[in-house]
Amino acid sequence: MTQRLLTKEDVSKILGVTVGTLAVWRATKRYNLPYVKSGRLVRYREADVQAFINSRIYGEG
Repeated sequence: MTQRLLTKEDVSKILGVTVGTLAVWRATKRYNLPYVKSGRLVRYREADVQAFINSRIYGEG
């Protein structure tokens, strides 16, 4: 099963943060947003980004 990999730019648009903010999160481990690194390339699994969003939903039920 192949998972779709998103670029830093894709994820920054989805989350509404800058690419620089994502870099800070990776460096400081501020948030648990897993990523895949191959050399200098950073990619995010689409399922991980969705799980990250779902983990931040408050006020439901």
